Amino acid sequence: MVLRIVDVLDSDSPQASLTAEGWVQTVRTSGSVTFFEIGDGSTIRHLQAVADASMAGYADLVHTPTGAAVRCKGDLVASPAKGQQWELHLTDMEILGSVDSDYPLQKKRHSFEFLRTIAHVRPRARTFQAVFRVRHALQMAVHRFFDDRGFIQVHTPIITASDCEGAGQMFRVTTLNMADPPRKDGAIDYSKDFFGREASLTVSGQLEGEIFALAFKNIYTFGPTFRAENSNTARHAAEFWMIEPEMAFCDLAGDRAVAESFIKSIVTDILERCGDDIDFFNEWIEKGLRDKLESLVKAEFETVPYTEAVSLLEKSGQRFEYPVKWGLDLQSEHERYLTEQLLKKPMFVVDYPRDIKAFYMRVNDDEQTVAAMDLLVPRVGEIIGGSQREERIEMLDAQLRHFNLNPDDYWWYRDLRRFGGVAHAGFGLGFERMLMYVTGMQNIRDVVPFARTPGSAEF
Repeated sequence: MVLRIVDVLDSDSPQASLTAEGWVQTVRTSGSVTFFEIGDGSTIRHLQAVADASMAGYADLVHTPTGAAVRCKGDLVASPAKGQQWELHLTDMEILGSVDSDYPLQKKRHSFEFLRTIAHVRPRARTFQAVFRVRHALQMAVHRFFDDRGFIQVHTPIITASDCEGAGQMFRVTTLNMADPPRKDGAIDYSKDFFGREASLTVSGQLEGEIFALAFKNIYTFGPTFRAENSNTARHAAEFWMIEPEMAFCDLAGDRAVAESFIKSIVTDILERCGDDIDFFNEWIEKGLRDKLESLVKAEFETVPYTEAVSLLEKSGQRFEYPVKWGLDLQSEHERYLTEQLLKKPMFVVDYPRDIKAFYMRVNDDEQTVAAMDLLVPRVGEIIGGSQREERIEMLDAQLRHFNLNPDDYWWYRDLRRFGGVAHAGFGLGFERMLMYVTGMQNIRDVVPFARTPGSAEF
């Protein structure tokens, strides 16, 4: 039986004649003894395998290159070395896959910029193995949270004819010959296209999620979304994953309660299941990461109206790069100042101006603001955005007119208000943004297996 290295290292007692497989991380020879560090991606820790000169084939094994795939057999015994409980005394080590001399991970440390250029090898680097273990654990934590509470997962379409955000920054999907497309009245005739109309990659599964929320009550989507925003910042990618719960019979207060419970639950899960990786990130990526995460779990989240938040910023005396004024969206520097300096805790900002939010958000009684919320956390700023949805058809129509959207394009969305419509609410969490938060990684390109950014789609 071949054991995962994490199971070997977590053994309760010595074991005779066990087998483990993995890749050589380092090779070190001292006198007549050679030490191999073996990893298989199951843990941040490596298994130390020890060979001595009496072992058959020892003279060849000392030349085993970094990166080689090996099968190790031997006895697990207590290790005299500091910082590790066990080591494997080899009786045999077979090289299953050797490595050419130009293997790019010969050194222990490489810049993240360099590693992005070798995405086919990058997952073998220690930092990225930790990132993608946590990525897996985080998505499982998301599914556990919603499944435990009776939510139904809905696979919403990736190809859509609706622009949820109304921003128009969408990737077009077409089978037309764009060198010579059919035209009508001087414009491209999309009625001749595959779907008979313009179609794009989705920026959100929310609108379709609302359809299912008004049948199943509580649902969530978790899938890829796309935005054709020509941005090269550390926080933006053209392809990313979104988690979007939608809840019927729910108002903004209920939306906030679920969002707070959700964030605390998945962070708790990561602290419990990925302790070694969090400690690694805490030491090498973001000092104080563990304290940050533990503080979030224990914190009481504050709720502050947008108008009050703007007033607090204006009275703070702090100089900001971007102006603070009622009616303007809050920038990251404003959000971080609110949550890090003024309140010193996670906070919801609610009731944003109508004109800076999406058409589907419920208009408040003042008709100047909408029932929107953003969850702000220290060191990041906004991490969740959500709202109560506009369930009144006459107000939805007014919103569509207000944002110069064609009601005919949203006929089915309007029908939801006519056919048993009820108050409902939801929010969105960018999965990669959350992953950056729990790992301390500073660039979204380093938490995505194969990043899609402007000018980059090689892998």
